[in-house]
Amino acid sequence: MQVSRMAGSLIGSEIIKIGNEVNDMIRKGEQICNLTIGDFDPSIFPIPEELQQEITLAYQAGHTNYPPANGMVGLREAAAAFTKSRLGLEYSPNDFLVAGGSRPLIYATYLALVDPGDKVVFPVPSWNNNHYCHLSSAQSVMVETRAENNFMPTAEELAPHLEGATLLALCSPLNPTGTVFTREGLEAICDLVLAENKRRQPGEKPLYLLYDQIYWLLTFGTTEHYDPVNLRPELRDYTIYIDGISKCLAATGVRVGYAFGPLAVIDKMKAILGHVGAWAPKAEQVATAKYLPQAEKVDGFMSQFKDKVQRSLTTLHQGLQALKADGYPVDSMVPMGAIYLTAKLDVLGKTTPAGQVLTTTKELTSYLISEARLALVPFSAFGNEHTAPWFRMSVGGASHESIEAALPRLRAALDALV
Repeated sequence: MQVSRMAGSLIGSEIIKIGNEVNDMIRKGEQICNLTIGDFDPSIFPIPEELQQEITLAYQAGHTNYPPANGMVGLREAAAAFTKSRLGLEYSPNDFLVAGGSRPLIYATYLALVDPGDKVVFPVPSWNNNHYCHLSSAQSVMVETRAENNFMPTAEELAPHLEGATLLALCSPLNPTGTVFTREGLEAICDLVLAENKRRQPGEKPLYLLYDQIYWLLTFGTTEHYDPVNLRPELRDYTIYIDGISKCLAATGVRVGYAFGPLAVIDKMKAILGHVGAWAPKAEQVATAKYLPQAEKVDGFMSQFKDKVQRSLTTLHQGLQALKADGYPVDSMVPMGAIYLTAKLDVLGKTTPAGQVLTTTKELTSYLISEARLALVPFSAFGNEHTAPWFRMSVGGASHESIEAALPRLRAALDALV
């Protein structure tokens, strides 16, 4: 059977593949600490009780038909008010577009802005930009980042690639690393985008900035979240924000995401998703619209939720640092945001008890699943080389107890390598 060149060459998600394999093993009764998928186990991280109640009430009230293509007015108004009060970004409800999570919104941004062959610049590691480039027939320009910069791209790294580009795709807090932009770092990048657009001729397509901040409410300690338009208001005409409740309210399956930005772009994204039909369910939209204005309830939920996520991340980080202190070739970065810890396991070239020489992080991933009953995602799933010794640990699907129990198994698995 013949299919399109795009479909024939499309690569599936390595993250989902690993996660599905692990879930199959768990269903068969194996006890595995699953740190793969960026999702939440509802028994560990339930959505806010008030949001759940509002969803039930919305279904009972008969909100089971199509929502408007750009989202319920009440939700767009609530999202605009929430964004203004929490971030100081003032956008009209008409500048908002609601969809079934952030994925359709990111894809719609690509389709609304990028022509086949256009350059899209993004850092690696980063989530899914390589696949969105493939789906939109864009020319992907992957910019390698460095551990010493917490894997956040710098202006110096991006500058050589922006000439002639259509889109710069950024994310903070970053999936997969859980690290964030500093104010100075993001300001320098914003200045690059402004300078590039000033160089372009009238009528030439500008350089747009896709800013995925779906994790922005999940920052820890003294970490602050920064965004382009607050830092450089002149970027308002060029910046498309991706946001929603999926991560900050542990509501990945509720499927309520929203984008906001220049109306001309948002309207085209609306038209695209109107044909695709990637709407968030109406009842969930109605419920979210009623929940977001309840500032005290939101703050109360976020406080306990963040504490719980940070506790798991800190336990992982401290466990890896203890291994490092004992001379193991491992390391980790201080968790700053999101639900991820960046871990380094520099053991390629070593031999397993079965006699296999580990040559790629994919092989190491399989070894850790079988020997340590610990499942991670290598950075190769996010654009890095298959020998890069870095991994993402996602804590949303694992209990704190299972994380604590997995650390001695990791030590034993590393001890078994020669």
